[in-house]
Amino acid sequence: MLSPSYARIYAVVRRIPRGRVATYGQVAALAGLKGHARQVGYAMHALPSGTSVPWHRVINARGEISRRSQFGEELRQRLLLEAEGLDFDWRGRVPLRRYQWRPRRRAT
Repeated sequence: MLSPSYARIYAVVRRIPRGRVATYGQVAALAGLKGHARQVGYAMHALPSGTSVPWHRVINARGEISRRSQFGEELRQRLLLEAEGLDFDWRGRVPLRRYQWRPRRRAT
């Protein structure tokens, strides 16, 4: 059974548009879990293979792909992001000023 916090995290990640990224902390804040960036990482790790949740669009606050426990997953994430048109600098970072998702606030 999916925890309510994981469900909120996945709902936020599904909103990240193609060609954009969000940081773990940003996803946590948008899911109502401010200060729980690590929980977002755990939620991404818990996703099953072949998921429709675009997990690859979540990166760390430095614009880097975080290390994975499974060999080759960092390269896979980079290739998925490059296929969406994102560029990496010489340090292997995504320029957040250019590619970070900035959701519009919903009218209340």
